[in-house]
Amino acid sequence: MGAEHVRRLAEEGATVHFGDINIELGELHARKLTAAGLSVVFHRLDVTKASDWMGVYREIELRHGRLDILVNNAGVLDMATPEDLTEDDWQTTIDINQKSVFLGTKYAIPLLRHSDSAAIVNISSIFGLVAAPGYFAYVASKGAVALMTKATAATYGPEGIRCNSVHPGYIKTAMLDEEIVGLPAGASAEIQRQIPLRRFAQPAEVSEVVVFLVSEAASYVSGAELVVDGALLAQR
Repeated sequence: MGAEHVRRLAEEGATVHFGDINIELGELHARKLTAAGLSVVFHRLDVTKASDWMGVYREIELRHGRLDILVNNAGVLDMATPEDLTEDDWQTTIDINQKSVFLGTKYAIPLLRHSDSAAIVNISSIFGLVAAPGYFAYVASKGAVALMTKATAATYGPEGIRCNSVHPGYIKTAMLDEEIVGLPAGASAEIQRQIPLRRFAQPAEVSEVVVFLVSEAASYVSGAELVVDGALLAQR
């Protein structure tokens, strides 16, 4: 989804600085978008490292003097019960899904203060709102992101900084493909049958929600949880 967020925000006129730990993939995406006439800058970023975040923000400050938008999108999926989950796997999931939001937000605030329209969007999950058996660390991390979002909105609202969370359901990404492989045969069709819209979403459908949340049209929306799941949670 992150690649689509970058594209759509750039299409809306933003100069988008984006990061990934995969240099080859990030540089390839940057070249494609630059060739299409969009303004993007790729940074090698390990979202679990404070020093990496500080380096990215230092460059943004030198180039622009402010930051208008932060989208915390990094995420991994770990399918394991508490009994099966190792401490290392637990920590990896928490670091990438939750700690990254803390670090990204912590070091962005000074730059966001210089913006007249500062907005943060944190990508959580429907499983940050309800439980899912067998996804112990994932649910814990995404649930934390939902409340971190509200805390950020309440803390920095008086300074004009908005913060909202987006809670995607089943989105057609490489992560979902990997998840489906680990499930019983027929799982994909069964999951889609349970979704009232009867299909998985495309990444672009989540990106449109991100674009809305950082726009002037959402100027009074803060501390909200926007669910993008084809009405799956509406049945629970």
